[in-house]
Amino acid sequence: MAGDVLSQSEIDALLSAISTGEMSADDIKKEDETRKVKVYDFKRALRFSKDQIRSLTRIHENFARLLTTFFSAQLRTYVQITVASVDQIPFEEFVRSIPNMTLINVFEVPPLDGNILMEINPNIAYSMLDRLMGGSGASYSNVDNLTEIEQKIMTNLFERSFDNLREAWDSIAEIDPMLVELEVNPQFLQMISPNETVVVISLNTIIGDTTGMINICIPHVVLEPIIHNLSVQYWMQSNTKEASPEQTKMLEKRVKQAELPIIAQLGTTDITIEDFLYMSIGDCLQLDQKIDEPLIINVGGLPKFTAQPGKRNKKMAIQIINPLKGGDEDE
Repeated sequence: MAGDVLSQSEIDALLSAISTGEMSADDIKKEDETRKVKVYDFKRALRFSKDQIRSLTRIHENFARLLTTFFSAQLRTYVQITVASVDQIPFEEFVRSIPNMTLINVFEVPPLDGNILMEINPNIAYSMLDRLMGGSGASYSNVDNLTEIEQKIMTNLFERSFDNLREAWDSIAEIDPMLVELEVNPQFLQMISPNETVVVISLNTIIGDTTGMINICIPHVVLEPIIHNLSVQYWMQSNTKEASPEQTKMLEKRVKQAELPIIAQLGTTDITIEDFLYMSIGDCLQLDQKIDEPLIINVGGLPKFTAQPGKRNKKMAIQIINPLKGGDEDE
């Protein structure tokens, strides 16, 4: 049965009302039966289904793991990044929810239209900057006073991190993230309409002793061309889809370049283990192969051809006579 989830305080108040006799279980049941109207806020339109939100959550959980590895290597300290929440809200609400002075990466994701935001909390941003400059990771809050050198350092760091975003999104779309600008005041952002629905992925970030949030804001207009890729059906199909012609061609090219051992087998014989243990240099073994019989050519350990021995350019050689019957089936 669908319904709103009660908070712990609401549950406690409800249990208290029942225990004191202010409200009975029958009253609650009657109220639930009569209440069939659900409040809907048209200013906060839900344009993403729960299924699509779950898909975005899985994608960015992978992105968080990749970022953890990347930042740990770049900053040379303990880094832990996890997905805290994934919500769809109006763009105006997102702008109001972040600090007035923060670090905002605005980047494009061609071939998709529109821009995506990555907002880094000032505590996290300055801890990263301090580590990159050789410090211990101390955090300050003077984002509006970033020098050109500091901005360039931070820009380079996050441009390199876009490879992780490209890899995380590879399951739904091939994107090429490119940084457009670095902004510190969210009020100057004029990306989309204030009422446009956006998905905000909040990443809980720990760098050394500093904690903060990294928020990724994705407008609906950006995801609209690939919105069908976020369905469960697409994920199931993508896990079983056949290789594309380009992948098949590349695989064929690599297989053709693989090296195989080719051995001309002069003959075989059987001996006892006792004879084998007492073998020494100069001993002769009589082979089962007759001198006028063709040799067996083993390719990759499997018999494939018959051949006759000879010489070419003063070197020993073999000449292929016939393929062995059943050789193709062993490939």
